[in-house]
Amino acid sequence: MTPMGGVGILAGGGPLPGTVAQAAAAAGRPVYILGFEGFAEPAVIESWPHDYVRLGAAGQILALLRQHGCTDLVLIGPVRRPSLRSLCPDADGARILARLGRALFAGDDGLLAALVRILGEEGFHVRGAHEFLTQAVVEQPGVLGTMVPDDQALRDIQQGVRVVQALGALDIGQGCVVQNGVVLAVEAMEGTDRMLVRAGECRQPGEGGVLVKLLKPGQEKRADMPAIGPVTVRNAHAAGLRGIAFEAGHTLLMDRDACVETADRLGIFLVAVASETDTAPLTP
Repeated sequence: MTPMGGVGILAGGGPLPGTVAQAAAAAGRPVYILGFEGFAEPAVIESWPHDYVRLGAAGQILALLRQHGCTDLVLIGPVRRPSLRSLCPDADGARILARLGRALFAGDDGLLAALVRILGEEGFHVRGAHEFLTQAVVEQPGVLGTMVPDDQALRDIQQGVRVVQALGALDIGQGCVVQNGVVLAVEAMEGTDRMLVRAGECRQPGEGGVLVKLLKPGQEKRADMPAIGPVTVRNAHAAGLRGIAFEAGHTLLMDRDACVETADRLGIFLVAVASETDTAPLTP
């Protein structure tokens, strides 16, 4: 990336906004974070130049980004979709809501894609977190760590890929849990961690299930790329799962060494599988 202006990070919850900020700063880019009120975590963003904004305050958001010389933007961290009544948009916010049009009532993918387009029209270059966190993307299919999926786990992965592709085509979620061919849980707006809790509650006798995470077909990955970290591994183990499969080239594996160490210690396999267009499971 050629240094231009600053990198503006539109921050939801979780640790990823801070991770992206560190990577951008290490690349020599000035960093400014706009944390969304009620979502961004102070411990994550307050060591960087930052402000807090309401989701509906689009005019303030655009003005602050320009004031801080931001040319590139990264949208990162979960944000629950608000109701129109709770947005209370400012004047620019109302203008942007009008430009969003039907995308407001579409699924997350349609809305995020429209937001990326509108921010581009406002003069910003929207980048994916993966463009800064290049080391977090596992490009090739394969097993990470010492644990290897057996034949039943591979069949569960294959079933999970089919399920997540079907869910993703309907813009529902990026993940599911399969145990011995049975779908225990699918991810919707609650996110992966809460899905794993439900999967643990539905666990059947026998070998544990498998978490499968994929990019949705046609998804705008500059705004919502799947991510897995050590917490995901620990939560999968707590739910009684025996492995995690994620999509090679389209998933952020945060703190890879810690993920692999945690998975090996807990006896969970980590495996990167082929792209969304190939439902064949990986052979060990």
